[in-house]
Amino acid sequence: MRHPSSLGRPTAPMRLYGRRVLLRPLVGKDFDAWSQIRLDNEEWLLPWEPRRQAGFPDPANDRAAFEMRCNARARDRSADSAYAFGVFVDQRLVGEVNLNHVLRGSLQSGTIGYWIDRHHAGHAYIAEAVAVLLRFCFEQLRLHRIEICIVPRNLNSRRVVEKLRLRCEGLAERYLEINGAWEDHLRYAITAEEWPERRADFEVVWW
Repeated sequence: MRHPSSLGRPTAPMRLYGRRVLLRPLVGKDFDAWSQIRLDNEEWLLPWEPRRQAGFPDPANDRAAFEMRCNARARDRSADSAYAFGVFVDQRLVGEVNLNHVLRGSLQSGTIGYWIDRHHAGHAYIAEAVAVLLRFCFEQLRLHRIEICIVPRNLNSRRVVEKLRLRCEGLAERYLEINGAWEDHLRYAITAEEWPERRADFEVVWW
C-alpha cells in the first residue's frame, strides 16, 4: 500500500542536492536572473513549450507577473499538486526542472518537465537535476510512477532520458499542445518497483 500523501509531503525550505546542482523553488529575488535567461533563450526554448496565452503578461518581461508565478508554484507545493525548482550550478541559475500533475489516490503519479540555458547545455546538468528530482519523488513524496513526455524530434530533451536510461513506453499521438500545434510525444517512465534496482546506479553517477 502506498503511503498517504501527507506522510511524504516535505517541509520548507526545500533544497535538493546532486553532485553539482542545487534545486530550490524560485522566489521574487530570482527575477533578474530568470528573466535574462528566458529572454536570451526564446528561440531555443519556445518551439518546445505550450503557446503563451494571449492577454496575460509575460513573466520574463514583468516582475509582478514573475512574482505571481512564484506564488502560484508555492500554492501548488502546499496543495501537493506540483513541485517546481530552479536548477543552480555554482549558485547560478541555469534552468528549471518541474514535477507537474501530481495525482494521488490509486494513481500516485506525476510528470517531469525541464529546460536549460543553451549556454549551459551539454554538461548533463539537467540529467543530474532529473535524477535528484526522481529521488525526491520516490523517497519523499512516495509516488508510484513518474513520466517524462517528449516531442520525438526534440533530440536535446531525449538525450536527458537516454542518459538516465529511462524506459520508453511508446508514442502518444497528438498528446500535448506545443507552440500552437498538437504534437506527438514519446512517453518515458519509471516506477517505484524499478527504483530500488536503479537507485545505486543513480547514486554513483549523479549524487
